[in-house]
Amino acid sequence: MSIDGTYACVTKSPMGDQTSEFTIVTDGDTFTGVNAGGMGSMDVENGKVDGNHITWEMNMTVPMPMKLEGDATITDGQLAGSVKAGAFGEMAMTGTKK
Repeated sequence: MSIDGTYACVTKSPMGDQTSEFTIVTDGDTFTGVNAGGMGSMDVENGKVDGNHITWEMNMTVPMPMKLEGDATITDGQLAGSVKAGAFGEMAMTGTKK
């Protein structure tokens, strides 16, 4: 099953649950995409694919500039992973393919 697509996601942040749509477009062992939510959108950078496991980075600007590092596994249309947010630590991220 392809992991390409758009996922309705929830990230458990210190400011409460943040909903977003995370789009994944694979190209071999890399991927591009966008994570768009209530605080704007962030482009995926350095997206890597290993089977159904993905890692990526994003640069957040709102509410403060910060580099985010994501790590997730996608199984049967379900995304489960986490996002590291600097001093705020790791935040759980889950999603369902739309």
